[in-house]
Amino acid sequence: MAQSSGEHRVGVHYKVGKKIGEGSFGIIFEGINLLNNQQIAIKFEPRKCEAPQLRDEYRSYRILSEAAGVPKAYFFGQEGVHNILVIDLLGPSLEDLFDWCGRKFSTKTVAQVAKQMLQRMQSIHEHNLIYRDVKPDNFLIGKPSTPQANMVYVVDFGMAKQYRDPKTKTHIPYKEKKALSGTARYMSINTHLGREQLRRDDLESLGHVFMYFLRGHLPWQGLKAPTNKQKYEKIGIKKQTTSINELCYGFPIQFAQYLTYVRNLRFDEEPDYDYLLGLMDKALISIDEKADGHYDWMDLNGGKGWDAALNKKANLHGYGNPHPPQRQRKATNNTNSNAAVQSKRAPLVSASPNQPLMPLQQRLSRSQSMTHANYNSTMDSNGAKAGPLHHNRVLAPHEDAELHSDTSSFDARRNKKSWIRSVFCCY
Repeated sequence: MAQSSGEHRVGVHYKVGKKIGEGSFGIIFEGINLLNNQQIAIKFEPRKCEAPQLRDEYRSYRILSEAAGVPKAYFFGQEGVHNILVIDLLGPSLEDLFDWCGRKFSTKTVAQVAKQMLQRMQSIHEHNLIYRDVKPDNFLIGKPSTPQANMVYVVDFGMAKQYRDPKTKTHIPYKEKKALSGTARYMSINTHLGREQLRRDDLESLGHVFMYFLRGHLPWQGLKAPTNKQKYEKIGIKKQTTSINELCYGFPIQFAQYLTYVRNLRFDEEPDYDYLLGLMDKALISIDEKADGHYDWMDLNGGKGWDAALNKKANLHGYGNPHPPQRQRKATNNTNSNAAVQSKRAPLVSASPNQPLMPLQQRLSRSQSMTHANYNSTMDSNGAKAGPLHHNRVLAPHEDAELHSDTSSFDARRNKKSWIRSVFCCY
C-alpha cells in the first residue's frame, strides 16, 4: 500500500479511508477515487491465504458489468502482501434494515424487495452463473440521496459458479454427494442433500429469505446440537419436515405458490421468472397495495428514513469482529416503522399443515400441484422420482470444523468460510 503525505493509496489513485467491514479472510475499507472524488469500497485479502477469491469475484463482476443492481468493479490488483478489489460503495444490507425495522418487514415491503431480488437472480442466471450464497447480508440498497437509494444490489460473488457453457448452453452434469456450499439457514433442501446446485436452488433460497422477512424467523433457526455436523443435519431435516403450508401460514398464498413452484423444478429446467414476478404482484394486489417504491425503512426516525448514526448497533453482524459473540435476537416493536404493524393479509395460506394447498382442479400446472409430501420423494436429474430423502449424509471433516453458525457462508470448493460480513456500505 503506497503512502504519500499521510495518505494511503492503492491502485495509484484510490485513497483508503476507514474500515467498514471485516471477516476471517479480509477487510473492507471505504475510499475515494482521487480522479473524480467518487466514493468506493476497497476489499483486501492476503495474497497467501489458502483460498484467494477476489480474482474470481472480480471476473464475476466484469461478466455482470452491464446488469442492473450489480455494483461496478473498477480495479483488481496486488498491493504488497494483499490482493485488492475496488468496487462501488453502497448502502446498508437488507439484514441491517430488517434489524432496524424491528425484525419484521411488512408484506408490501417483502413483495417489492422480492421482485428486485428475483430480477437480480434472473440476470445472474442469464449470464450463465449461479450465485449459491443467497442471504439478506449479501443484498444491499444504494447510497442515500441518490436515484438508486432504494435499489437492491447483489454483492459478494465469491461463491458464484458457471453452470452452463456460454456458447452451447450445455449444463453442468447432475451430481450427488457434493459437499455443502452456501449459508445453511437459507440453502435449498437439495443442497443439504448433497446435490449439484443450479438455478432452482438460488430461487428456493430466495423463498426462504422472503419467509424470514415475513415471519421474523424460520422454523429451523436456533436448533441445538453437540456438534456443527449434527446441527446442520438437523437444519436440513427440519426444512424437509416443515410443510410449505406451515411455513407460509398466515401470509398471502402467492408465497406458498412460489416455494411450491421452485421446489418442483427439474435440475436443468429454466425457471419461469415472469410467473414468479407475477406472484409478487398478485401478493400486493391481495392486500390492496401496489409496487410504489415505498419501503418500511423509509418510515424510520419519524419518516426521515434510516440513519446510520441513529440506527447502527455496535458490532452489528460482526462489524469489526470476525467472530462476534452469539446472541439471541427477539423481534421488537418499532414505533418508527410500519413494519411493526400487522399488514393486511388476504387471501392467506389458512389450510392446516395436513391439508392440500388448494383444490386439485385449481392447480394450474405440475409445479403448482406439488405438495410437501410428494416433495419428500424429490426428483433425479431428469425429473423422475428418486425415492425418499436420506437424512444421514455425512459432512466432510472440514464442513464440521468450519460451519460456525447458520448464517456463515461456506464454500466447499475452497475448503473455507467466506467473508463473515461482506459489506460495501457508506457508513
